[in-house]
Amino acid sequence: MSEGIEGKIVLITGGGVGLGAETARHLAARGARIAVAARRKDKLDAVVAEITKAGGEARAYPLDVTDKHQVKAVVDAVVADFGRLDVIVNNAGLMPIRPMIEVNTDEWDAMIDVNLKGVLYGIAAALPIFVAQDGGHIINISSVAGTKVFAPGGTVYSGTKFAVRAISEGLRQEIGEKIRVTSIEPGAVDSDLKYSTTSRARERVIDFYKIAIPAASVARAIAFAIEQPADVDINEIVLRPTAQEF
Repeated sequence: MSEGIEGKIVLITGGGVGLGAETARHLAARGARIAVAARRKDKLDAVVAEITKAGGEARAYPLDVTDKHQVKAVVDAVVADFGRLDVIVNNAGLMPIRPMIEVNTDEWDAMIDVNLKGVLYGIAAALPIFVAQDGGHIINISSVAGTKVFAPGGTVYSGTKFAVRAISEGLRQEIGEKIRVTSIEPGAVDSDLKYSTTSRARERVIDFYKIAIPAASVARAIAFAIEQPADVDINEIVLRPTAQEF
């Protein structure tokens, strides 16, 4: 059943690997027309080729979400290529785990730039389009670490994800009458995110992710939010492995 998804134009940032790529494949199989955007063009091209081979429609757009001008240019290009934009999934993210006492401000900057500013730039680029066409759907990928502080080691990461969740709810209150806003808060998901950690915590993080659920589980949650009737807004979805206490 593809009701509510078929024919929709969906832009997914961080769409070359992991959760973004799996969401692209899942929504394309449900009839959505897909735009995937990320820094690694070769990964995007592979996703597009897979979707096209399966009979779907997809296009690739190189993108660094930390550059607000690039984000706007990609959103404008998607509208020019497809004729409109119905859903933006702000998915690109980083998760380097490191105690704050190590004071790695470069990692702090990177998480703020990608996890937080990248989401804001996606909202800024899509929102005027959604207002003009009197409808649209903004889906922001937060985390269970945005519902409970992930410490020690994930304090700054949690800070960015709490912010994404707060921005999502505030935005919903501001523009929710015609434009839908959803925050997705996954637990451990099998993706490249676990490889963001380069500190001594890397082995612990990778070991923790042995309980991870497949990215397809989150893709289905995103599809559930999209497929609802226009007058139904799924505000938040929290999902995690049954074995994950945090």
